[in-house]
Amino acid sequence: MTGKSTGVRAAKTAANRTKMLAAARELFTTRGYAQTTMKAIADQAGMAVQTLYFTFATKRAILSELLDVEIAGDTEPIATMDRPWFAAAVAAPPAEQIRLQVAEAGTIYARVSPLLEVIRSAAATDPELAELWRTNITQRHLVQLRLAEALATKTHLRAGITVARAAEVALAVLAPETYWLLVHERGWTNAEWESWATDALTLQLLPTGPPRGDTGEAPGPEGAR
Repeated sequence: MTGKSTGVRAAKTAANRTKMLAAARELFTTRGYAQTTMKAIADQAGMAVQTLYFTFATKRAILSELLDVEIAGDTEPIATMDRPWFAAAVAAPPAEQIRLQVAEAGTIYARVSPLLEVIRSAAATDPELAELWRTNITQRHLVQLRLAEALATKTHLRAGITVARAAEVALAVLAPETYWLLVHERGWTNAEWESWATDALTLQLLPTGPPRGDTGEAPGPEGAR
């Protein structure tokens, strides 16, 4: 087999995988996870059900890969904390860091919040999806913890707020459940949610009044713990 034919075959395989993921997303978010069968996904994608099983093996595997792709916005195997937006946020001044991390959360949730709501809802009765939901929370918490650590190296945090608490506050404010409630159920725009979340995190995490770090002193215990 020539290199050209191998490339054509690989491109067709990738295109079919994308088609199957798109079909699954459509059905998961309109019918629900439990009501969506592998045959329904195959039919929606215009594929043989055997091809779907060969590619993904299980419905849960489809959902897991789809979630990864939706969060990333692409199929590149690059972890969240290795992506350019994360490096830009870590390098930015405190208030700009918060703005950047909220903006990225808004961009991600604009894509993935319907799928996350499917997982959250189904997790109550499906142990596999409960595990997937817990994993997602753990991953989001780790990202917020690293961002909180970066924030604390640049400024004192608000009095009484430790790095651990800052990460938990950000995890709550930027929770997909809150985004879903305000944007999808209460009719907020994505921009309105971003403005609210930015204000909330700024007020909760940054000190009030003139920054105490202006003297050149390193952040004190409030930001170091």
